[in-house]
Amino acid sequence: MSDAPSRPPRLASLAVRPVKSLRGVEVERVALDRLGPRGDRRWMVVGPDGATVTARQVPAMLGLTARPVDGGVELTAPGRVPLVVHEPRAGRRVPVTLSRVGEATACAAEADAWLSEALALAVRLVWLDDPARRSVSPDHGGRPGDPLSFADAAPVLLTTTASLDALNGWLAHERGHPPLPMERFRPTLVVDGDLEPFAEDRWARVRVGDAVLRFAERCDRCVMTTVDLDTLRTGTEPTRTLARHRREDGKVWFGVRLVPEQVGELVVGAPVVPLT
Repeated sequence: MSDAPSRPPRLASLAVRPVKSLRGVEVERVALDRLGPRGDRRWMVVGPDGATVTARQVPAMLGLTARPVDGGVELTAPGRVPLVVHEPRAGRRVPVTLSRVGEATACAAEADAWLSEALALAVRLVWLDDPARRSVSPDHGGRPGDPLSFADAAPVLLTTTASLDALNGWLAHERGHPPLPMERFRPTLVVDGDLEPFAEDRWARVRVGDAVLRFAERCDRCVMTTVDLDTLRTGTEPTRTLARHRREDGKVWFGVRLVPEQVGELVVGAPVVPLT
């Protein structure tokens, strides 16, 4: 029996992704409100008709980075001059097709031009001016009053290093595949410590520092996880291996979606305590 002390769960990393489907940045601390980390997914790329454009259809979006700045967001890409886009509080409303939104605020034309050139595709950038407009669907564990940004289904996605270690073990043993980085799964919160793989699936609530989040549902994974973040090419992993070990109801699962119940400040290194 090992005499090594156990490692209690802690917040190992924390990410904010201001623009839906663009890469975000890791931060050491951020305020958590009912929408998730402050500023997370308040911006979205749409086509000329208002239809949401994501990295599912355009993997090149994962080659662009959005960083929160005071009153806006900074867009960067290799070989391009960065652009700071300010919140368009006086902008005009435009229709968008993302479920339960209806309309958003158009950004400056220079943001549209920057993104269109970077993606070689005619697109526009919009901002969620009224966070109360959209809510978490009951189909995804939402309750009355649960607000939702431009995120797919819930304000927060949590994963654990124990679960990724298990997946990477399967990949190495069964496929001879190199380990995948956690960023493939785009988590908000990554928890480290002595945990069983996929223990998070069974957490009804979790306290992170002084914040409390409620389990909404397990996260079903889409083609975005198969995009290599260096080459931006789409492959078969981790979907193929998850389908062997984590397939249920015709979907594959990794991570859990959470809804904030008690807001607070999130800080890397904070204790993480599963609650009943």
